[in-house]
Amino acid sequence: MAFEWIIYIIILVFVLGFLASAIKIVKEYERAVIFRLGRVVGARGPGLFFIIPIFEKAIIVDLRTQVLDVPVQETITKDNVPVRVNAVVYFRVVDPVKAVTQVKNFIMATSQISQTTLRSVIGQAHLDELLSEREKLNRELQRIIDEATDPWGIKVTAVEIKDVELPAGMQRAMARQAEAERERRARITLAEAERQAAEKLREAAEIISEHPMALQLRTLQTISDVAGDKSNVIVLTLPMEMLKLFRSLSDTAIAFKKKAEEEEK
Repeated sequence: MAFEWIIYIIILVFVLGFLASAIKIVKEYERAVIFRLGRVVGARGPGLFFIIPIFEKAIIVDLRTQVLDVPVQETITKDNVPVRVNAVVYFRVVDPVKAVTQVKNFIMATSQISQTTLRSVIGQAHLDELLSEREKLNRELQRIIDEATDPWGIKVTAVEIKDVELPAGMQRAMARQAEAERERRARITLAEAERQAAEKLREAAEIISEHPMALQLRTLQTISDVAGDKSNVIVLTLPMEMLKLFRSLSDTAIAFKKKAEEEEK
């Protein structure tokens, strides 16, 4: 009797183990690729489903967007400047069957194709393009990597170049170039300001030449402005015509005085 109970317990354990191995549960962001006797029969999930133990095997694939950090790559740009560049790749599985059957390790494969593509694209770009047109290079990287990984059921959603490291000598040269460019712009701005000021002075001179009284009014206004500060010394300039008038009056007075003296005698 005890032997029969042992047999029943063994059979119960076997049945429970069989049922446990047959029940599979995958999350919302997962899919299970089912192999039956070595052949793919499709993907199942999410939720609860059953497989035939021993005859069927389930491989779980994550469908969420994954972030792949591309390590630093040393390469030479098209204008022969050595640089060190790294990037980040965002991708997700859109076809779990292809991701399992077409490539052994789709994460490793995507990483390797990203590294080689990054070196290739940077090698075809100039340094100025790498520094100023990074969005263009990001789109080119995404297009190439996406085309390469499409047969594996992988969709590359974005590629971003993170850091561009330049040699120390190149950094100093670029700093000198930037400083020279800023100085050039400053000189151009100063020259433009001088030109505008000269233009305004010319217009003012034309107006004053047409209206002589404007010069006198401007002189009086200037005297009024500087008279408020007692520490200022005011120097008045007289036109040559006024000096000639004063001299003429002085000569007339002297002649009149001499004539008067002669009459008295």
